[in-house]
Order: sequence, then structure tokens, then C-alpha cells
Amino acid sequence: MITKLKIDNFKSWRSTGDIHFSKLTGFFGTNSSGKTSLLQHLLLLKQTTESSDRSQVLDFGNEKSYLELGTFKDIIFNHNIEETLGFEIEWQLEEPFKILDPGKKNAALFSGKNLGFNANIKQTPQGRVYVEDLSYKFDDYRFRMKKKKDRDAYNISAEAMNGNEKEFGFKRPQGRAWDLPVPIKFYGFPDQVKAYYLNAGFLSDLQLKFEELFAGVYYLGPLRDYPKRQYIWAGAQPADMGRRGERVIDAILVSRERGEKISRGRGRGRKRFTVEEYVAYWLKELGLIDEFKVHKIEKGGNLYRVSLKLTPRSPEVIITDVGFGVSQILPVITLCYYVPAGSTLIIEQPEIHLHPKVQAGLADVFIDAIENKNIQIILESHSEHLLKRLQRRIAEQGFSSESAALYFCKTSRGKSNLEKLDVDEYGNIRNWPENFFGDEMGELTAMSQAIQRRKTNG
Repeated sequence: MITKLKIDNFKSWRSTGDIHFSKLTGFFGTNSSGKTSLLQHLLLLKQTTESSDRSQVLDFGNEKSYLELGTFKDIIFNHNIEETLGFEIEWQLEEPFKILDPGKKNAALFSGKNLGFNANIKQTPQGRVYVEDLSYKFDDYRFRMKKKKDRDAYNISAEAMNGNEKEFGFKRPQGRAWDLPVPIKFYGFPDQVKAYYLNAGFLSDLQLKFEELFAGVYYLGPLRDYPKRQYIWAGAQPADMGRRGERVIDAILVSRERGEKISRGRGRGRKRFTVEEYVAYWLKELGLIDEFKVHKIEKGGNLYRVSLKLTPRSPEVIITDVGFGVSQILPVITLCYYVPAGSTLIIEQPEIHLHPKVQAGLADVFIDAIENKNIQIILESHSEHLLKRLQRRIAEQGFSSESAALYFCKTSRGKSNLEKLDVDEYGNIRNWPENFFGDEMGELTAMSQAIQRRKTNG
């Protein structure tokens, strides 16, 4: 689970300051306030870790990527290429991680569940992007790789933190002290580090943990595919829904074939549901339909149809013949229960094309998935109804205020600013921003004044 993020000089953000994440992290605010940029930064890191080009510091993407950001100049604050793009991310592992001491059998050199990563990236006047320095934090040590002045050579160091008295230093073999070449992408120690240092082999383990973090990040964009009259499934096993939710039926069918079930509730005798059953349950619970099923059109074929019943007595229809909202929320619900336990979901505007009542119900979907599927959800939203339902559940003790980290984004003088919403144990927001979801009182006052003028003027 991601626990903290700090970004400097990315798009409209001069600095975000420390953003603390929780099981559900929500970013709210006006258009062009920087909300989406925060998610884009995480996606930039993810698509770089998945890139096959080890020499590319950052993969800015193309039309087939999660996002297409252009060039370093396009993403750096104020388009000033002399600035440094800096970021720090911290995360917590599901299970403790140990680094064994190569000189002592089965003895742990470092251990813990909390890791951190930091990098500073720049661009030369000639347009080459390079890493100024990178470091990993683990067990109160910082393992750092830093560029030497005026040349593409690097050295590494191990620095104790927080008064740590444990002694550790990288050891070189006898012979010439060769400089290290450039890092792999923005986060990887070069392969030569194992040959140049006797006890640096574990650095690749830290790199692997970073890659595993982003392998467990799944994304669903705000613009989702239109429903289809029929779907082709040839046995594909997608990792996620696709950025537009285009693989949602594939995911439902493969989960059906696997026979996977998810426990619901706590204690012994808990009921277990398939992904498909969870989807059907929530579509009905949210008041969208009464019945949902995915079925094969003809025996032995690979064409499938999504059929629905709006009420118990309604005729069965296909998904293209009902309101657009069902197809838009379908990938959101499916993704929550399809991904592996421990995953992090990034969802942009899950409320698009949904009725206010359904927007509110989305909060219940997310709370249930967080509890029963053990996932983390990071979302960007404009929905007052989703937020108010979340506040209500906190007041009802159905969700703790510590499990929610909510932020308000705004712009001032060309810079984005972030304010954490202070949510108490009763769901109240103590620092509610002015006109957070528009000026409702102002609108009602203006309406009353208009009514009074019309009545007065006859």
C-alpha cells in the first residue's frame, strides 16, 4: 500500500508537500486544479517500470500507454528545463521483508515492512534526461546512488538514518575503484554494482520491490467504452479492465472459469461470492437493475451477450438497450473485486454518467472492496454525493476516519495547492473549503431574490 508521496516541479505543482495516503485516498477540487496530475505522476512511474527500454529514464508514453505526456519540457513546472523533477514515495509491504547478511548464515542484515524511494531527474541543455540521484530507504538506512560532477559516472553510499547505530558500508574488492555507469531507468542500480562491490547484491532486491509495487497498481480512466451488443472472448486473461474498461467482460468470464470466490464479512461461516455475483449484487443494490448475467449466444461459440432485467417482472434486454450508466459503472465494480488482494487501484471520476443516488452508493462499493478484497483505492472525483456518503459511513462507524485520506486541490497564481480535509470521527469536515462544490447557498439566495422581484413587479 502506498503510504506517502511528495512531488516537486511536476506540471502545475511546484511542490505537493507530503501527501499521506490511506486505504481510500480521494482528491477533489475544481477543473484544472492539479488533481489529475497527481494520478498521472503515479502512472508515469508505472509505465516506466513496465517499459522494455532500460536506458529510458522516464517513459512519457504514446497513444497506447496509460498516458501520453510529451517531453520533459511538457511535464516540468513552468516548462523550465533547468528545474529538477523530484519525487519521494513510501509504501508498506503485506509481509515483512528481510535482507540476509551474506557473511552470516540466515542472519538478517535489514528487515521491515516499510520502504521508500526518492529520485531527482534533470535534463541537459541538449535535451537528454538523466538521473541526478536516486535512493531507497529501508530499516533506517538510505542506499543512495549519486551522479559525479560533470560526468556520467556514479557512486553509491549507505547512510544511517534516525540515529541508527547499525554499522554498514559497501565494500569494494581489491583493485581499481571503477565508477558506476548510469542507472537503469530512474530507479535501478546498474548490473555492474554486484561486480564492483562485495556486499551490494541486495540492491536488486530493493529494485524488485519497487517494480512489484507498481505491478500491483491498476488504472481505470474517466472515459469508458460504450456497451456492445455482443462480446468475443477467446480465453484471454486480462490483468485489469483496460484504461477504458474495454476488457471488463473478459475479466468476468475468466474469473468465472477460475471459480474464484471472495469472502464477505467477518468471522466463521462467511459467505463467498464470485466476481460476477458481486457485480450482480451491487448493480441491484445501487438500484440500476434487478438481474445481471453474461451468457454464451450459441453453444460452442465464443460470442457472449450481457443480459439484464430492470425489475423482477421486466423482460430481459441486452446492455445496449438500457441506460448508459450500467456500462459505465460495470468496469469500476468489476475492477474492485477482480484484482489480487493487496492491489492499489487508481480510478478517475468513477461517478461519470451516474445518477446522484448511484454516485453515493459508489462509496459503499469502495468500502466493501477495501474491507473484503484488501485493496487500496486512489480516486479523483467531483462528486459531492460520493463524499457525503463516505462521511455518513464514518459517522455510522462503518468506516474509520483514519482509513480515509481526503484532499482538496486548488490553484493560485499558476500553482496548484493541496489542502488535506480534516475529517473527525463523526465524519465532519472541520476545514471545509469555501464553495467546495459550488455556492449552493448563493444559488438559493439568488433564486429567492428573483422570485421576490417577479412577484413584486407583477
